[in-house]
Order: sequence, then structure tokens, then C-alpha cells
Amino acid sequence: MRLSGENTITIERRYRGPLHSANGGYTAGALAQLVGGAAEVTLRLPPPLDRPLTVAEEDDRVLLLDGEALVAEARAAAPDLEPPEPVSVAEAEEAARRHVHFEGDAFSECFSCGYRPDDGLCIHVGAVAGRELQAAPWVATEVSPEVVWAAIDCAGAYAVGGPGRGEIVLGRMTAEIRRLPEEGEQCVVVSWPLEEDGRKLHAGTALLGAEGEPLAVARQTWIQPR
Repeated sequence: MRLSGENTITIERRYRGPLHSANGGYTAGALAQLVGGAAEVTLRLPPPLDRPLTVAEEDDRVLLLDGEALVAEARAAAPDLEPPEPVSVAEAEEAARRHVHFEGDAFSECFSCGYRPDDGLCIHVGAVAGRELQAAPWVATEVSPEVVWAAIDCAGAYAVGGPGRGEIVLGRMTAEIRRLPEEGEQCVVVSWPLEEDGRKLHAGTALLGAEGEPLAVARQTWIQPR
């Protein structure tokens, strides 16, 4: 992300989710930084890559605009959610071996859950034995708030999207970072289903320290395609 002195944000192609738009969690995290603290970010359009997007304020919201089109909006809000009992690193490693790869190219290059060992996070959650949870280990790298938001993004899709992550897309993410992990810190990403409301599927996600400390927590809304 680049934030210019002219109140614009540019999201580089590296931070893509689908092939031609930005990762939703990364975008949400970038906008949340301008709110300060815990934030609710609603994505209205696929966030464009590699061009300046205007940041504006309206009442209690921070808006991200592509010309006159509203891409996303953010406001101060807490997820009001606690993660379930911790998953150990060993359990997360075992769960990740159960990862169900999404077939097709739509998310194959996603910064969070794609297969990009050179420049992606490669967080591939799988089912935790005996629990309604998905989990994967993650060694924190290039730590920043927006990268942490990205790290706890796509895991939610795997908790609610059916085989693999399905074709659902992120509609809203409300998250708080309680502590940024240290560079190189061993962490665990977990996700779990919440309720359903028609085409809206709700999930919880969290980033845990190796000893189970909640570092970041998010409540998400995923949208099923028509």
C-alpha cells in the first residue's frame, strides 16, 4: 500500500486477492489504519489495483473512492467476538495438511491463501480434528496492520464456503489488532462459522500467538454469488 500526501491509496498488484482486484482483508486493513483502532470495513466494489484511490471523510466514515464510485467504507467498531479455545501449533500443522485446495484460477494467486511461496502469505487452513474449526500455522512476516488483516481474511471463507473456500467474496470485516506479532513470530490462524442469513455467511477468524494469546480477532460477512 502507498498512501500519498494527496489523500490517495494505491494497492500494488502484489496484494491481489482475485486475479484482477485487491485482497479484501489487505484493503480493509489499509483503510482501517485511517480510522485508528478497531474498525468495521464494508467492501462495495472489487478494489482496483495499481492506481490511486481517493480517501475521503464523511461524518464518522472514511471512504475509499475510485473516481465517483465507492469502493469501501470504514468506521470505528469492535468485532465483539472472542476466539474459541486455542489451537496449538502442532494441531494447526496437522490441520493444514487437510487443506482443500480451491479448484480454478480465481483465487490461485491470492496474497493470503494462494500458492505464492516467494511473495505471498500461503495460509492454507484445514479442518481441526474433532472441532468445528479451520486452522493453519503462520510465521509472521513483513508485519504491518494491513498484512495482519490479510492473514485473518481468507481463513473465514474456508470456514463457511463449502468444499475449499467456494466462490464467496468478502463483504464486510470488523477487526481489532490487540498486538502486532513480532517479525518471525510463530502464530496460528483460526476460523470458525457463525450464523447464516440468506446469501450472507458469517465467520469469525483470529490470529493467535504460539501459546494461544489472541493477537487479532475479526468478524466477517461473506457473500455467495447469485
